[in-house]
Amino acid sequence: MPDPTEQGTSEDLHEVTVVVNGVARTATVPARRLLSDFLRHDLRLTGTHVGCEHGVCGACTVLVDGEPARSCLMFAVTAQGHAITTVEGLGTEESMSAVQQAFTECHGLQCGFCTPGFLTTVTAFLDENPSPTPDEARDAVFGNLCRCTGYQNIVKSVLRAAELREEQQVPYAAEPAQRHTASSVVAEGGSA
Repeated sequence: MPDPTEQGTSEDLHEVTVVVNGVARTATVPARRLLSDFLRHDLRLTGTHVGCEHGVCGACTVLVDGEPARSCLMFAVTAQGHAITTVEGLGTEESMSAVQQAFTECHGLQCGFCTPGFLTTVTAFLDENPSPTPDEARDAVFGNLCRCTGYQNIVKSVLRAAELREEQQVPYAAEPAQRHTASSVVAEGGSA
């Protein structure tokens, strides 16, 4: 059988190492693999949802070095060496982040498809603006689409999350790269 690399039909593969939710993760992927597909299929982190695949809906939003990014518009190879936070890294059912708790309390979600993008977007927003006004909260979620709600409860959730963070005295991280990352990177399969 002929070697497909000799026929020019195979795709170049690249080893990509990123820190995802505080854990160093490596996978070998084609150069054109999107970050959303890398997270969902290669790393089996399915919390990041893919909606429009054009960067419009915001469902695929993750934090890259603490800043929101549409993972459906970013190639996995460009994430090499960066810190990625997905919705799975924001908290757990037993220990929810203030944003997750607020969305639960204020019914800021319905079907849940758009929720991961809202949670990551709002987390980064509150890092920058810990005491938003209702108008600022509306502006913050402007780029995320939800087909189920009228956004009233989402805005309430943003404002409630700010209150909860203030009550919990969540420290403000001056640099985006210091946000939402473990203080020490845990090797895949290791422990902190």
